Amino acid sequence: MPPEANVTGPNVQIADVPPAASVRLEVISKRADFLRAARAKRAGQPGFLLQARNRRDDAPARVGFTCSKKIGNAVARNRAKRRLREIARIVLSTKAQTGWDYVLVGRPTETVSRPFAQLMADLERAIAKVHA
Repeated sequence: MPPEANVTGPNVQIADVPPAASVRLEVISKRADFLRAARAKRAGQPGFLLQARNRRDDAPARVGFTCSKKIGNAVARNRAKRRLREIARIVLSTKAQTGWDYVLVGRPTETVSRPFAQLMADLERAIAKVHA
């Protein structure tokens, strides 16, 4: 019987693991919003640069990602953006403040090669720095 089959009976054990929840952040897509964030607060970290802007409204936080050709070819840029998206999903879901725009800018070699746990710690430090 395949594992996804519906199994019932007295011998069925239910895992104590909560269902996977996906947090979807609102994404910045307009160039003007990226440019406004670039003129606002910055927090440089070894793995990336965080730009943060207070929009002064009650809308949910938004996040944007950018990686220039300095990162490398398209494969390297896409890998860097995937890593930045994942740390943003994990960290910003709890640390982001409403009414703020956050832009994560990838750094050559570091965004792709830095250990994932260190990237997450970098983002937590950067968020604390811009909100201090």
